[in-house]
Amino acid sequence: MPRLTRLTPDTAVGASRDLLADLVSRHGRVGDMVSTMAHSPAVLGGYLQLSRAMGRAKLDRRISERISIAIQVRQGCGLCLDAHVDAARALGVDEEEIARAREGTSADPAIAAIIALGLQVHREPASITDEQITALREHGYSDRAIADVVGVVALNVLTGSFNLLAGLTPGSDTDE
Repeated sequence: MPRLTRLTPDTAVGASRDLLADLVSRHGRVGDMVSTMAHSPAVLGGYLQLSRAMGRAKLDRRISERISIAIQVRQGCGLCLDAHVDAARALGVDEEEIARAREGTSADPAIAAIIALGLQVHREPASITDEQITALREHGYSDRAIADVVGVVALNVLTGSFNLLAGLTPGSDTDE
């Protein structure tokens, strides 16, 4: 059961009202997460900016969705996990690779290595080694793609943590 109420452009105030009104005018509606984030204009604005910025990431989206799946399995946000599994399927990631992503790996050693990096950024970034970064470069990842992993992780921590705090669960309307 949701712990925080959804807001609309009519019930939100200040910057949140403006952000929601803009989103509704452009998209027709917003989902539970965004409408609930509107309680904090700082959180909503930060989410929207980071989400837009990550839309320009160099890291292949089929890979970033697998990183997101691995993180959400560990973070426990079912709403985010469902959204990322659906996105991975829509991008053509097969069921075996989705299952591997849930386990934090891939059959492709290069993808397994970058998923492992994402999990490490999430759990214990201080333990990342120079050798890991060198190995990722040897797998063909650019420094930009490697840096994008931090953004993928940060976006997942933000959305997953928010949804868990707000009590948003699978089956509710979302924009994750």
